Amino acid sequence: MPNVNALLADAVHALAWLPWWAESLVLIAGCCAVVLPLHGIAFRWMQRVVSGRSLFWRSLVARTHGPSRLALLTVALGAASATAPLSWEVRIVLNQILLIAFVALVGWCCATAIHIATVIYLRRFKLDTEDNLLARKHFTQIRILERAAVTLVALVTVSVGLMTIEPVRQYGVSLLASAGAAGLILGLAMQPVLSNLVAGIQIAITQPIRIEDAVIVENEWGWVEEINATYVVVRLWDWRRLVLPLTYFIQKPFQNWTRDGASLIGSVFLYLDHRAPIETMRAKLAEIAARSRLWDGNVVNLQVSDARESVIEVRMLVSARNAPQAWDLRCEVREKMIGFLQAEHPDALPRHRSEWIGAEAPLRRAEERPRRAA
Repeated sequence: MPNVNALLADAVHALAWLPWWAESLVLIAGCCAVVLPLHGIAFRWMQRVVSGRSLFWRSLVARTHGPSRLALLTVALGAASATAPLSWEVRIVLNQILLIAFVALVGWCCATAIHIATVIYLRRFKLDTEDNLLARKHFTQIRILERAAVTLVALVTVSVGLMTIEPVRQYGVSLLASAGAAGLILGLAMQPVLSNLVAGIQIAITQPIRIEDAVIVENEWGWVEEINATYVVVRLWDWRRLVLPLTYFIQKPFQNWTRDGASLIGSVFLYLDHRAPIETMRAKLAEIAARSRLWDGNVVNLQVSDARESVIEVRMLVSARNAPQAWDLRCEVREKMIGFLQAEHPDALPRHRSEWIGAEAPLRRAEERPRRAA
């Protein structure tokens, strides 16, 4: 720093012939012109260093680009303002700006540190495995807590930044002390946001849903794709996105197909004639499941679950490793069983029975008319 101060002092002496405002402007612009290229060179060098490494190191360097540039600019402007021949009023305003920039830098660094710690913690878990219950549990908890922590850091940063300005600080203190109508209106306006934040913390602790859970909400089936600070994004089976507030999963009932594990039991219903060969179908179902790559080898069963005057209800159960495979396995079992019945047992397919009255019926009615007339 002594060398930097000496260089700045020499620059001030060399620009002494300019007005004070022009001299200060040139000095500040010169510091920025020196710092920004140096930062760009250093950042590109760091990118080349980590280019052959993992995605974590590349994202780490990318995440620190903004905070490091803001830090260098703050230091450069602070050094320039300390040396430039500024008036007292201008120096106070510039120092206020530098103080706010420093507070923002601290908040930005805290948010970046939270994100880096989250990424480091979650690197040990993989969501693309078949049994990913533990990974989904940790991903859900850490992501929600990360967003809550970043939101808290942003609120504290904005609050501290505003408190550095004297008029705003006095207004905030008087507003909190009076607890008047404005505070009441603000509290009522912030109620949905605060309720969603509290619901997010509750979901992170109790975990009624997790990332990549298979759920049924609003009569729609899909997967939990994203859990934000105030809402949840559900990726539906047809690629649509259903966005719901966090409070929905606390206040309303919904179905979670993967609450305790990824494996599921799928059911297939067929309505057949009473002459359907149940034992033969049971053996065929076991054969279909054994030959399918989607069956996990745990559950395969066939039962007559209901009997009506015209058809019987046959329920077939098969298990799979996850919800998508369970859906595909159900479709495969339904298609192959119907094809088997059509080819081998067509009498088992449902049919309607009716009694046919032949041509003698009109003659009989014609013979009965004279008798009734007599």
